[in-house]
Amino acid sequence: MRILLVEDDLSLGEGIRTALKRGAFAVDWVQDGAAAVLAVEHETFELVVLDLGLPRLDGIEVIRRVRARANPVPILVLSAREKAADRALGLDVGADDYLGKPFDTGELLARVRALVRRTSGRVRPLLEAGPLRLDPATLDASWKGRALDLTRREFALLRLLMEQHGRPMSRDSIQKHLYGWDEDVASNAVDVHVHQLRRKISADIVRTVRGIGYAFSEPVDTGT
Repeated sequence: MRILLVEDDLSLGEGIRTALKRGAFAVDWVQDGAAAVLAVEHETFELVVLDLGLPRLDGIEVIRRVRARANPVPILVLSAREKAADRALGLDVGADDYLGKPFDTGELLARVRALVRRTSGRVRPLLEAGPLRLDPATLDASWKGRALDLTRREFALLRLLMEQHGRPMSRDSIQKHLYGWDEDVASNAVDVHVHQLRRKISADIVRTVRGIGYAFSEPVDTGT
């Protein structure tokens, strides 16, 4: 799942990016409001984590411009502005949630997961399909009651495909969801991750859709 982080404080931004990556999110980081608007116009993100006190373009104006283009991307505001009026303004112009600074990274991740879950139309925090179970909060996964040893990227890919409810995704689209701008990506990276999921779970857990890419295949618990 791909997140745009907009934060001009280098130390705080690095800490947030590290926390989000540990939560199996791909993160693209910009440090001013104008760059944020440009990024949202040209890329697809599951969520924007946005500071308000930004150079070049204030966070409130970023929200206004994003919503003026009818872009529904969820926006989580991070701000040291603690007054109720500031919170109300951020929410009224189109933010989906507001977290005051300083904050606990655990709460930040919980709010991120809640917004992503709400956007995908899920009510339950767990992802379950037959004997397969994923917990995005802990990054735990199990198959027929057995814990799965998945890498962060394998977990992210499986979560992404499960949330598509069997709809196929192209390799390029999958790659954009799994990797940020600053990451080197091998041309066969997605294929390697798919191969590993099939090896660790089931050969038919991810099906190849000829001419398109890959899709999640609903597993059947045969009891074996």
